[in-house]
Amino acid sequence: MDDRSEDRLRAALLIRAVETRLLSLYAEGRLNGTVHTCIGQEYSGIAVAEHLRPEDRVVSNHRCHGHFIARTGDAEGLIAELMGRPQGVCGGRGGSQHLHKDGFYSNGVQGGIAPVATGMAYELFRRGQDGIVVVFLGDGTLGEGVVYESFNLASKWSLPVLFVLENNRVAQSTPQRQTLAGGIDARAAAFGIATGSGVTWKPEALITAAGEAVARVRAGKGPFFLRIDTDRLNAHSKGDDDRPAAEVAKLRERDPLHAIRAAEPELYDRLEEEARLRVEKAVEAAEKVPEGGEDFEDADGWRGVSWSAAPGGEKARAVVRINQALADALKADERVSLFGEDLEDPYGGAFKATKGLSSAYPGRVRNTPISEAAIVGMANGAALAGGRPVVELMFGDFMALAADQWINHASKFGYMYGDSVAAPFVLRTPMGGRRGYGPTHSQSLEKHFLGLPGTRVLALNARFDPREFYKRVFASLDRPTLVLENKLLYGRPLDAPLPAGFSLEISDEAFPTIRLSPDAGADLTLFCWGDALDEAERAAARLFEEEEIFVEIICSTALYPFNAAPLAESVSRSGRLLTFEEGLSFSSLSAEAAAALAERGVLKQFSRLASARRPIPSSKVLEVRSLPDAAAIVARAKELLDA
Repeated sequence: MDDRSEDRLRAALLIRAVETRLLSLYAEGRLNGTVHTCIGQEYSGIAVAEHLRPEDRVVSNHRCHGHFIARTGDAEGLIAELMGRPQGVCGGRGGSQHLHKDGFYSNGVQGGIAPVATGMAYELFRRGQDGIVVVFLGDGTLGEGVVYESFNLASKWSLPVLFVLENNRVAQSTPQRQTLAGGIDARAAAFGIATGSGVTWKPEALITAAGEAVARVRAGKGPFFLRIDTDRLNAHSKGDDDRPAAEVAKLRERDPLHAIRAAEPELYDRLEEEARLRVEKAVEAAEKVPEGGEDFEDADGWRGVSWSAAPGGEKARAVVRINQALADALKADERVSLFGEDLEDPYGGAFKATKGLSSAYPGRVRNTPISEAAIVGMANGAALAGGRPVVELMFGDFMALAADQWINHASKFGYMYGDSVAAPFVLRTPMGGRRGYGPTHSQSLEKHFLGLPGTRVLALNARFDPREFYKRVFASLDRPTLVLENKLLYGRPLDAPLPAGFSLEISDEAFPTIRLSPDAGADLTLFCWGDALDEAERAAARLFEEEEIFVEIICSTALYPFNAAPLAESVSRSGRLLTFEEGLSFSSLSAEAAAALAERGVLKQFSRLASARRPIPSSKVLEVRSLPDAAAIVARAKELLDA
């Protein structure tokens, strides 16, 4: 055996020794969580890693230990991670499935890593940087639609990504014959992706096949799909293996390590003992340090503010200022790119927010397929690779299609990777009704995306210039940021006169709270966000003119993290709170705001106004009945004051 083959064997035996010890540690109750071993599959990660360079990225899945060790060599950091120790590669936060070090990333959500890897490749390609991206998938993942969205984008944009499919012919417990229709290679080939294959029980041939695949991608020939047939010799996780013992025994007979041990027993035993001692030393070192370490929790956002007179509104529609803000960002920072559905000229986006930008910045503003999960997943990957992507989802309702990429990826990366990375990108989307678009294109779904640590959710309104708003977004962009742009806001002028008898102020927050105050003291505080401010202003004017009821409006721009202090300040004076939103009230920001005030003893009288508890209809008459408006605010305010 030559030196290179010996190094490969050393790596394979180290991977197996680590995972064997992890299983025993779990059985002994000495580590927390789960363990997905790749015993039998060690050579797939080794074969690919041999051909990679430092600038390359590797993205993996729940069964990632072998890939991680093959790429980084850090068995000690892996063992400490699974044992929950602070010297683990992610400080004990990520555990078995969520690892990061030196360009290696893994996540346990099946399929979700495919668009992340594609986004990394997009950013490297777009900015002319060296490196390719390798993403490891399992055959069970072929049931996930986002994988095919990723194939499509990677192929269409000729991105430097190598899809490695480890085919062990069984998902958690279900054999492939029950779940897979058609051929595996044909799936990638259908998207124009070249394919190749190898088997782990023939390591030398596999290493050659992996080298050819890597070389092809590195040469700029677009993505490649490498199928590696392999055998998973242990359970899916820990001990839950329902396969017949005879079937597994037959697989063990062609285990490449079994064959090497028979051919070169002295070398094998020496390297196996070397690996065992290294693993035991790593376990001992980990156990010398207590579990836990530095940690943090998102702050509740409560902070007192100062107020100043709001600047006059621009003589422009909101969509014009959004467009200008995006142009500013593209001009100022080469890392910024825009992608989404129908963004390029001549269309310029469904609501024309990107009109002219693809002409001014060719190659940096791109149309995508209708693939919301992949679009947001690519933003995750591009941000992890150093970009500052801005993505647009045509309707906020479609956030539900991309929820996994926001909830299980974007919001988790920073924390679960031990604060060693960030995914700073902007997700823009229009919310709201009153356009007759019906049940699936008119919703205000923001409550489903609030409260996720490590994220930011903001809402535009017509009293704070969108151009200045986005200037602040890009200046402080350090995390995934969701921006809600109400459909009616796009066409709204920003210089509308204030209601008579009111003054406008903004707080000194980065994303200011808007305060519209009557010249006299307020009888009631009205809380809202986004374009609900327009109806709130109409209601305040009517209550002032017709009922001599004085309303102070508090309109938040930052929905999460949410600062309730400006609202508490107002309610402490008025004594009453009415919240107003277009979404469904149950478990909403209105409820969170009321709870925050109640916890501090501020809230005494409270009522909330939201949409009807049914889908939003298309009929104009029925839609008007479903969504609260100024008249509904007036009626509810009078009820609250009469209570």
